Amino acid sequence: MRFPSVFSTLALGLGVALTVSGQRRCGSQPSVEKITEAEAHFQANKVEASALDAESKSGGKTVLNVYWHVIAAGKSLKQGNVPDKQIKANIAQTNKDYSKTGIQIKLVKIDRTFNKLWFNNVTDGVPEEDAMKKALRKGGPADINVYTVGFEGGPTPDLLGYATFPRDYAKNPRDDGVVIKYSTLPGGTAAPYNQGKTFTHELGHWLGLYHPFQGESCSGPGDYVDDTPQEKSSASGCDYGRDTCPKQPGKDPIHNFMDYSDDVCLTEFTKGQIKRIKHQIRTYRGVKC
Repeated sequence: MRFPSVFSTLALGLGVALTVSGQRRCGSQPSVEKITEAEAHFQANKVEASALDAESKSGGKTVLNVYWHVIAAGKSLKQGNVPDKQIKANIAQTNKDYSKTGIQIKLVKIDRTFNKLWFNNVTDGVPEEDAMKKALRKGGPADINVYTVGFEGGPTPDLLGYATFPRDYAKNPRDDGVVIKYSTLPGGTAAPYNQGKTFTHELGHWLGLYHPFQGESCSGPGDYVDDTPQEKSSASGCDYGRDTCPKQPGKDPIHNFMDYSDDVCLTEFTKGQIKRIKHQIRTYRGVKC
């Protein structure tokens, strides 16, 4: 597809929102007007690759630092106090998922905050989120700040995660980052979303991708990526052969990391998505790649 969806996360500094029962639950619902404006800005300001980009690479990869902030209601795992080994397992899974993109993430620090209000109530735009990010966020536009919380006391208890988009950074640097439910990490209790793919998905938003079903239309621009098939609604489970736009080329991209299928079914990014990631982070995060 070729444009952004009603379900993208936080992108463009617009609020989080709604979830779909029985499906992967991800952040926000920006208006068509704001999406159109954001894409026009991107097209007008896009930074292309240069010969100097190779200088920023290590072993052919663009390496981005990760600061991981564990927010817990108490000392137990059930209260969100995920161990270092689970976080490292998610970093390894996400690097595997991004292995063909030229992007690699590096865990540089884990910190822990015991705050029941933050653990339960943080979601996009609430005072608890602002206080949490103000206290904890580290680094600059190319540094990934991940916050694991519970989403248990707010308006969206079924939320799995949300993220800001690259363009958001200039408007509100402190807000930049990825927020995910602690139980989505590998081995967590959020089955069938407990193989670490929620972080992969939300990181995709942080890198500039939308959902393939963006706009929920068979004729609209979709996610602004030409090689993701049109999809009228989000996928769930592992619905092989699903085709919500039968008059358009290709079956629904149920294996795409930016769709809502079960973790076990999410296995790929398209070449067009990889190209968009690189343009987005060059343009808005100052990353040479």
